[in-house]
Amino acid sequence: MTVYHGGLTEVRNPEIRRGGYVGDFGIGFYVTSSHEQATRFVWLKGGREDKTSGVVSVYELDERLFSGDFKGLAFDAPTREWAQFVSANRKRPSFSHDYDYVRGPVANDQVYTAFALYEGGILTFEMLIEQLKTRRLFDQILFHTQAALGCLKFIRSEVVTWRK
Repeated sequence: MTVYHGGLTEVRNPEIRRGGYVGDFGIGFYVTSSHEQATRFVWLKGGREDKTSGVVSVYELDERLFSGDFKGLAFDAPTREWAQFVSANRKRPSFSHDYDYVRGPVANDQVYTAFALYEGGILTFEMLIEQLKTRRLFDQILFHTQAALGCLKFIRSEVVTWRK
């Protein structure tokens, strides 16, 4: 399976970095099966940092990751459990989990407003799901352990450029 990582630099050797940003599924290395989503992330990150180019790194994912040899959590759709898991990762810095990987829908830039309203108690879960149904949701896979990262093989990178 081909997967993509969008960023400002090429990533030949992915790492688990404990930085200041905690994504939807926690700390780790994120990929998506959507080239479009990875490219959008490059534009989003580049815009925040006033850049005019970035990189989509392309990998082959060894699907043994999902075979049972690794401890994983998978969400097939935006469920109540998914929303609670994402909310816990985003709102509680002390939240942690012991999964090797987590996969499921991404609360992307088009969804953040609705998700913030849900987290603030303004939208109910049912209202959040209705909002999500109007959006095209992409997938994401979090690699949370070094062992899981062993299932990724770097293939190539693609430079993405745009004008300010």
